[in-house]
Amino acid sequence: MANKAPRKRTRRLRRGALVALTSLLGLFALGEAGARTVRIVQAQTLELRRLDDQEIVIIGGGENGGLVELRVDDDVVRATRVEYNRTRRTLTLIGAATYHTASDGQDLSGENLVVDLAQEQLTGEDVLISDADIEIRGQEVERIPGQLRATGGYFTPCAKCGRTPNDYAFRAERLLLYPGDRLVAYRAQLLLADYPVLYLPVVVIPLNDPERQPRLAVGSGAPDGVTVEADLPFSIGANTLGTTLVRYYQNRDPSLGLGVSLRSYTPLPFVDRLDLYTLANPKPFAADGTRQVGYDVDLDFSVRGRIPLALAVRDLDYSLNVVRRDIGRTETDPERGVTRVAFTANVEYPSFAAQFNYVDRFGPEPTTALTLPLKQPEIVVDPKPYTQGNFSADTRFTAGRYTAQSNPLSRSASAQGINISTTRLEEQHSLSYTAQPWKNADLALQNTFTGRYYGTGARTVQLDVGGQLTQRFNVTNTVTARYHYIRIEGTSPFAFDALYGRQLSAPLTIDLNTVPVKDVSFGVTYTRDLFLPWFQQPPTTFRLNVNRAPLNLSYNLAHNFATGELESSNFSLTLGDSGSAFTPLPPRPGEPRPFRAVWPAPSLTLTASGGYTRTSGYQPFTVRATVTGDNRANSFSVYATHDIQTPRLSAVGAEFSGVTRQDTVLNPVSFNGRENLNLLTPRITGSYSLTWRGTYTVATAHDLALEQPENVRESGTVSFSVGTAPGLATNWQLIYGGPYDLRRGGFTRPTVTGTLSATRPGQRLGLAAVVNTPGLDQPRTELVRADVNADWQFGTRVALSGRAVYTRFRTGIYPDDIPTDTLILDPVRVAVALGNGPKPGAYLTASLRQTFTWQNGVRQNPAPLAPVIGLTIDRCCWALQAEIDMSLRRYRLGISLPGSTSYPLFEYGTEGLNVPLLPLNPSTP
Repeated sequence: MANKAPRKRTRRLRRGALVALTSLLGLFALGEAGARTVRIVQAQTLELRRLDDQEIVIIGGGENGGLVELRVDDDVVRATRVEYNRTRRTLTLIGAATYHTASDGQDLSGENLVVDLAQEQLTGEDVLISDADIEIRGQEVERIPGQLRATGGYFTPCAKCGRTPNDYAFRAERLLLYPGDRLVAYRAQLLLADYPVLYLPVVVIPLNDPERQPRLAVGSGAPDGVTVEADLPFSIGANTLGTTLVRYYQNRDPSLGLGVSLRSYTPLPFVDRLDLYTLANPKPFAADGTRQVGYDVDLDFSVRGRIPLALAVRDLDYSLNVVRRDIGRTETDPERGVTRVAFTANVEYPSFAAQFNYVDRFGPEPTTALTLPLKQPEIVVDPKPYTQGNFSADTRFTAGRYTAQSNPLSRSASAQGINISTTRLEEQHSLSYTAQPWKNADLALQNTFTGRYYGTGARTVQLDVGGQLTQRFNVTNTVTARYHYIRIEGTSPFAFDALYGRQLSAPLTIDLNTVPVKDVSFGVTYTRDLFLPWFQQPPTTFRLNVNRAPLNLSYNLAHNFATGELESSNFSLTLGDSGSAFTPLPPRPGEPRPFRAVWPAPSLTLTASGGYTRTSGYQPFTVRATVTGDNRANSFSVYATHDIQTPRLSAVGAEFSGVTRQDTVLNPVSFNGRENLNLLTPRITGSYSLTWRGTYTVATAHDLALEQPENVRESGTVSFSVGTAPGLATNWQLIYGGPYDLRRGGFTRPTVTGTLSATRPGQRLGLAAVVNTPGLDQPRTELVRADVNADWQFGTRVALSGRAVYTRFRTGIYPDDIPTDTLILDPVRVAVALGNGPKPGAYLTASLRQTFTWQNGVRQNPAPLAPVIGLTIDRCCWALQAEIDMSLRRYRLGISLPGSTSYPLFEYGTEGLNVPLLPLNPSTP
């Protein structure tokens, strides 16, 4: 009997059955290692089929041409129909489809793409690959992790420009694309405007970050002759990126230098990252022109990683850094030839943490002091804090061998030289205990110790043992007794941990804080050091604070009862109504009603302050009276300062500010002012301003000496101004004033200064001018300075920017003084965009940076205008730049390619023709 065809079992689910999508996630997210998770974002139909022992899930977008959208991990898949083969673990995208890779930022478009979820591969025919840098078309494309292969490919960096045809492109038999790094094409044709012009066996286009782009710089000059610097990127696998460094100097010995810059991610087990930069560069010529033989070496090597430990709280982490810097250092530099090594490792266990440090230098012996100690090596053990009830203990041990600067206070260490090497053991501990021995009492005991013991026999000790007992009475009253035993002694052989000075003290302090009546606090602090003689004991301090309306008083006094001298005293007193509504609480039954004085003038506030110190004597005594209106912004105050040392009144003054009572539209006026008269100098200073609607301001300011010597012809300055408030888009100000002489009663050298600043979208204008006007010592009216600074953009094709500054100054004696005028253009630029379409194809710029000088109206050193004219042809993936500098008589032409800066093609000037690739006049040693 003939075999029957296998029966096909089909189960079709319509939109109502899409609830099964949740269960499908279990089908797509396979449980084995390396599996990829697929989520259905959008679909219209689902079909489950079994064909030839293979399970197939068909996902459709519907009969109306809808799209299916899937997420493969972070990648996005869009197609009209998707077939998922559970057995082979493949996705087949039927018809036109796109696949966006999240890691590379690429979009793959083609027909009948096949995605292998197990191998993370993608294959297809007639596929278009595009990203931010390049566009590729391939007849057959295969994508594997970290690489994309195409046969019969066409690629161009110009596809993103939107121009047809592309400026240049390549057609190749075989393509290899390493996303984010490079593209390699074999047996390629170079196409200009899609016309083949050149055959190349291999083409490599870098797709790196800007710092990893290839770089080539060619130059020529004395004394090195022809110089070539080349940076050539490369990659090793998917986790190592590097750049080969090539340096060539025609006249150095040797001429060739090589190096590498490398970074690698997880290159080995237990290594997270490795960085290497090294360059062996030929030594430059000495300052006297002598050729030096040999290499200067730069080395910067670092590695960090983690090592898992079975019982540790977390992985052991380590880091290693090796640094040497010779390039650019002189032969006498003490850091030349020195290699510094720093290694550290940290580990933490449940009961302690440990650290290992090794810091050293290799090379010539140091001739200067090592301010940062070398650790050869150092071990730190830090046990976890121990706590038992109210008792806690924390310890730390550090041991190692160190080399560092000698302590100048240690004779034995200084005798061994500027630096010294020896071992050191450091022990630190902190003990604390708290308790409540009885009601309302708090007891705290502490012991802090740091001891260092050195291989030379020296030691240092820092000990602080103390206790504090606080007793509370009636909640607000406290008495505190504190005692500390402090001992600091010893001399370290090192400067980095030296103790400067010996200290032995045992201060006993009694601190009383009490509230005798409500709103009044009083405090006393008495300290007695058991190791100090009676005449060196600190003073006793008293504190009094009263905050009861209408009185606010703060008074402090320090008196030394041992010597019987008043050390210091100061006070601050305020009388007035704070303005806040105060409703005293009713007294409890049987208690008297608290005393509350009523301030007779609610809008008046009086303040007074003063002080005394034993070393400086009496401080100035200041009284101030302030009257405040119903609106708290309206106030007027007068003050006077009395110098008790003299004694005489030293200064008086007044300050006021106010706004109108109603809103800012009906009464839009605000004003303020201040005036101060210094009676000791004597000198008067002040300023007044009036603002209307927060926009326009009229102001005046003065600073004048009331007494001046006969040979001084100016008392100070006076100014008047009108303008707008700062910060507005359009801001202007006009100021008249300058030096003023009270004896002669007029301005000596007045000026009128005007400024204007206006800002609009695409436009900015700044104007400033200073005009001298007639005064007692200034007979003329003339413009002495003008400044114009503007940026103006006319549509999208023309832009104007620049700054011009004009100044005038005079030399000689009036009326025979001679003016000198200067005009500086710094610079003035004009830019014009050429070409049709939304994006210009070329830019024409002209820049003029020049200085013009006239003396007594006659042009000095006349020279024609010397602008710099530039033309840039912008083709997105390349740019041609031409420049004519008439001031230097120089003509230059350069080109910019993807991933590189402008590269000069030729330069012609006063020194002749210079072609970087063809050194016409090579220098000789």
